Amino acid sequence: MNPIITIKAFNDNFIYFCQYGRNNAIAVDPGDSTPVLKELEKKNLSLSAILLTHHHSDHTGGASELKKKTGCKIIGSDRTRINPVDEIVEDKQILTLGNLKIEVIATPGHTNTSVCYYIHPDDNKDGILFTGDTLFIGGCGRLFECDAQTMWESLQKLAALPDNTLIYPGHDYTLENYKFAQQVEPDNQLISELIREIKQGKPTVPSTIAQEKATNVFVKTRTPEEFAKLRQKKDVF
Repeated sequence: MNPIITIKAFNDNFIYFCQYGRNNAIAVDPGDSTPVLKELEKKNLSLSAILLTHHHSDHTGGASELKKKTGCKIIGSDRTRINPVDEIVEDKQILTLGNLKIEVIATPGHTNTSVCYYIHPDDNKDGILFTGDTLFIGGCGRLFECDAQTMWESLQKLAALPDNTLIYPGHDYTLENYKFAQQVEPDNQLISELIREIKQGKPTVPSTIAQEKATNVFVKTRTPEEFAKLRQKKDVF
């Protein structure tokens, strides 16, 4: 498996490519088809599948056009609000694409049908987690369709993955998230160092589960009630 290709879209969205085999690839949350088609042509890749983490248009908007142009399969968890979709996935389901073993992890919170995709490690490489709008670097998604306990439980589920798992979120809110975290934990030197590195131009993705457990104040909450209070503060930050 080759390294993940990251494409920025709109103001702060991330679209991801995961190449496998000689020239096959999957795309994750392609809100815009144009940069995806350009990358496919540039890399001479064949798009076999699209993985969608949830139904919001900034994550799904390019899927229909990509299916029309490439014949790829669209995979998601919400048949009602993702159209078209070829395969509906459920929690703990394993997808096999070439040599990729991809586990579906149900993570309701941002929406009630949100999922993450965990590519199991192979050949001594780290596992990869596409988190959509559930887990951001240093933060988490807003609660649009679920309560705080539901999102807290989803974050705890992700935090239980191996520490070296690489995290690729749906948006780049990293600097804002760390500035908020710095107010919550002013003595956390790692947060301060990460802020300095971002201001110096260091890429924000990927993070790791270990990094999130050390710096993500939402992941570190001990109860749903503590999480709810913190999320309310972040909503008006």
